[in-house]
Amino acid sequence: MLTILGFVMIATFLVLIMTKKMSPIAALALIPALFCVLVGQGGQLGDYVIKGVGELAPTAVMLMFAIVYFGVMIDVGLFDPIVRGILRFCKADPMRVVVGTAVLAAVVSLDGDGSTTFMITVSAMYPLYKRLGMSRVVMTGVAATANGVMNTLPWGGPTSRAATALKVDAGEVFVPMIPALGVGLLAVFFLAYVLGLRERKRLGVLTLDEALESETTSETVLVKAGSGTSATADGTGTGTGTGKGGSAAGRTTGGTGTGGSDAAADDGSSDGDGFQGLDPHRATLRPRLYWFNAALTAALLTAMIMALMPIPVLFLLGAALALTVNYPKMAEQKARIAAHADNVLNVSGMVFAAAVFTGVLTGTGMVQHMADWLVGAIPDGMGPHMALVTGVLSLPLTYFMSNDGFYFGVLPVLAEAGAAHGVSPLEIARASLVGQPLHMSSPLVPAVYVLVGMAKVEFGDHTKFTVKWAALTSLVVLGAGLLFGII
Repeated sequence: MLTILGFVMIATFLVLIMTKKMSPIAALALIPALFCVLVGQGGQLGDYVIKGVGELAPTAVMLMFAIVYFGVMIDVGLFDPIVRGILRFCKADPMRVVVGTAVLAAVVSLDGDGSTTFMITVSAMYPLYKRLGMSRVVMTGVAATANGVMNTLPWGGPTSRAATALKVDAGEVFVPMIPALGVGLLAVFFLAYVLGLRERKRLGVLTLDEALESETTSETVLVKAGSGTSATADGTGTGTGTGKGGSAAGRTTGGTGTGGSDAAADDGSSDGDGFQGLDPHRATLRPRLYWFNAALTAALLTAMIMALMPIPVLFLLGAALALTVNYPKMAEQKARIAAHADNVLNVSGMVFAAAVFTGVLTGTGMVQHMADWLVGAIPDGMGPHMALVTGVLSLPLTYFMSNDGFYFGVLPVLAEAGAAHGVSPLEIARASLVGQPLHMSSPLVPAVYVLVGMAKVEFGDHTKFTVKWAALTSLVVLGAGLLFGII
């Protein structure tokens, strides 16, 4: 019974957010609370939620102050040279921008932290997508999938969990998987290339001057890139622009386009979304403190990688120092905090709401029953192919479960079943990494809320757009592992 209710609860949640019948925060909190009552454990709901909140509280604190920190860095202009450099390299070509997003996300993912990767990637690329009128779900989808492949690095989490759970060496798990993961990363770059071509076809190629000029721009969020009609950031209205007089989607070279206009002039003041694009005259810039801010950011990331302090503490101190130095007046500090309060509330709110979801799933035993059912459904004849089975199961299980639940709860059972048929624990461990590209878009991963929150993309739109591409990337990694004899 718990198995059925667990699957029904997850399906209900996904349907409601993808059809936008409920907000993610409401669905994450109310749906599991309802199902907790249905399984007859309503009296324990408070305990489950408090336990879940306790586990996710450090993550929420880290995200709150990290958003403030990187928001201030955007305000002061730290990323402006990077954005302009990428823009000049990309020549305002949407295809190059999307590929650049994939490359940037993959490179930044070397630090092993998904939240930091998404904050840096979105901070650098959001103004480009906004200026060119590009689809932001393309940005979130490509970034999440690239990070999912790179998340398999030994210090990223899944590899070390698999090695710990099966008592094998993390290096022996990861190093042989490098060719298959390399193929997966190439698949992400190819996906970015294809999606970029679709964006180029929809928007055309702008000249550099057209891309940099300060005028009304469109903010397009498409669930399907390349479609002819798009919705504005708030989901209302469409418009058609032709030549320089239309929206950014219409300011193509020798062509027309369709897109929504945000109807707000980019005059250097806040445009209501927390980002101020590439306007070189905005009041929040602090050019004289550029190298201080660059050094502070480098020191912060270095301290994080070296684990000198807990990440929440590092970002708290970093945000406080950045605000104090760049905006010494109390009124200025309050204004900057207020400017990013929307992002902070949305992201931290979803993390705490996710604590209800994970707390109920784990506390009621739904997760364990679902995992046991899936493992028990494996035919005996598949025993010699348990590595392949593990790779396939890693897609749904790591999407619907936390990495801890999968690697410490399910993987040992799969490894034991494989050992009975001569399949080594190393093969099982390597196969278990296959689902990570899809896992990074799971509603149970706090980092994904940073990604969609900063990019101003609805979680349901991100899910509908990304899941199919992420699942395909995972299957490419699995196929490459089988082809190379790694799995």
